[in-house]
Amino acid sequence: MSAMEESSPLISDEKDPRREALLTRRLQLTEALAEDPYDLILYLDRAVVHSNLAYPDLAVGDAYRALLLADEAGDESFEYHERARLALEKYTTTPCPDVLHHGSLADGASDVVADGHDPDDKPEAYQQLAFLASVRCYQILSLSLLLCGCLKSALNFCERGISAVPSNKELMEIKGYIEQVARLRLRKKPGEPIDINSLPDRGVVRREIYPWNTYEPDRFSAESLAYLNQNLTTIAPKCEVKVSVLPVLLDGETNTDGYDIIPTCSQLGLFAKEDIAPGEAVLKEYSLLTANNRLKESNCDACGSELPPLSAQPQAVSCPECYDTVFCDEFCFAQAQERYHPAVCDKDVDSIAKDPEAREADQSLYLLLLARLLAMAEHQEVHPLELDDIKYIWGDFVPTHFNDIDLSVDAGPPPEWTLPFSFRYNIEIPLHVLEKMDIDIYATLDRYDVWVLNTAYAKFRGTASARKNPRDGRPDVAAVHPFWCLANHDCNPNVKWEWGGRMTLWARETRVLGNKKGGIKAGEEVLNHYCDVDLPVHDRREWASGSLGGWCMCRRCRDEVAKTEDRNGNGNMMGGAEVEKQ
Repeated sequence: MSAMEESSPLISDEKDPRREALLTRRLQLTEALAEDPYDLILYLDRAVVHSNLAYPDLAVGDAYRALLLADEAGDESFEYHERARLALEKYTTTPCPDVLHHGSLADGASDVVADGHDPDDKPEAYQQLAFLASVRCYQILSLSLLLCGCLKSALNFCERGISAVPSNKELMEIKGYIEQVARLRLRKKPGEPIDINSLPDRGVVRREIYPWNTYEPDRFSAESLAYLNQNLTTIAPKCEVKVSVLPVLLDGETNTDGYDIIPTCSQLGLFAKEDIAPGEAVLKEYSLLTANNRLKESNCDACGSELPPLSAQPQAVSCPECYDTVFCDEFCFAQAQERYHPAVCDKDVDSIAKDPEAREADQSLYLLLLARLLAMAEHQEVHPLELDDIKYIWGDFVPTHFNDIDLSVDAGPPPEWTLPFSFRYNIEIPLHVLEKMDIDIYATLDRYDVWVLNTAYAKFRGTASARKNPRDGRPDVAAVHPFWCLANHDCNPNVKWEWGGRMTLWARETRVLGNKKGGIKAGEEVLNHYCDVDLPVHDRREWASGSLGGWCMCRRCRDEVAKTEDRNGNGNMMGGAEVEKQ
């Protein structure tokens, strides 16, 4: 069950006319933004379209960029003030743009806009539009973040909007919705005060290949397989990439574990071309897509290797421009210079998201992997999703129509979205990283739109490996190795792995089950493991589900659960079933 390839999705031939019209409108707005990326009205229009398409996270991204542009238009000292002002001057206040004709948006706005101005000095039309647009941004941000499950950020933006326009009915209604959901989540009684800092701020959004994403390759094509196998000749010379048939992953516990025949899907896998002896290295892979979330830890900036004490670092190299950035040796320094480092050199990016709280250690590592990917893309002048480091990785995507929300009166339950999301880590800090890199976050929308960042996150979450700090057990270094993750997961693996600057797969001396002799015969699939295979079956499935995108359905897991059911004499799932004694 690899994170490198997709199952064969069930594609619906039916077209929803309303959805097709919205997608067409989205395309028009995106093209218009390419012509004038400082037009905040276009961002608001697209935010509404994204909301109607049931992409609340993408609506948040558009509304936030619009809010930043409203601030730019309102302050002459800001970098993009003139461009934001000129874009707004294309519009008038009578009538306002359609996106600003929303409920009671304009109620009381004229009085608030006049604050800070001489009573005889009426604000210019673009200033009034910027103010109204900022209130509309707060409406979209707070409601969309609520739909994403990010209650803390939703309430924060809602209260900022109410502070600007206390009389706005829509914002007051949204605040009521947020508080209602918050009381359910926190088990608070009606009227009981809510501490904003206690609110959850992590949600989930759609994990899919977006309908407009043209960067995903056909992983089964002869061209893709030829590329992968050509690169594999130096990384894993005794292996080849082929199509593998694997069990379909499920969302959770099921009564199908005892079935002999279960649904399968086609994915890519790693296969031995010739016999591989027990203990022999199967794959050795070097990657620059690494991250370290400790500010003062001594790790190579390129490959993530832990560096020895200074006295024992005769080969270590420091960047002459930013002396705090250290590399293993001249090779790592040269690789960094060629592929990413100039984009971040001496730009104060290194301190972002470092030394996080324990509960945010995983999010910080994914963010820092994203930051490295952005630096690679910017320095190499290529779209992030075109980089070979992630291009062929499958992100456990779900077919788009499975994620759609059915608004009909006889609709079933809403879909279960699976991509973790927060305003801070998916939008706010990534844009901050880009700005630190001196990148115009408006003019580069085609490269760094939120859906691009989400797609990268989906690929990371299915493939990144991490090392824990021995002092506190927290993950502090992570990396993505695109060829390592070709090896599909199985809870009875025939390889084990070790990462220390190079990711290495070794053929096991003995198999996990039955103490059978290890090694891999020619034609056999290389079976990796994405969890601790010594755990009980329920714990293994829980652990691996984050990487796999679903409940592990390997032969070992199904057999162990089926035996537990037989012992209990019923069909109930006993999640704590013990693994066979070795």
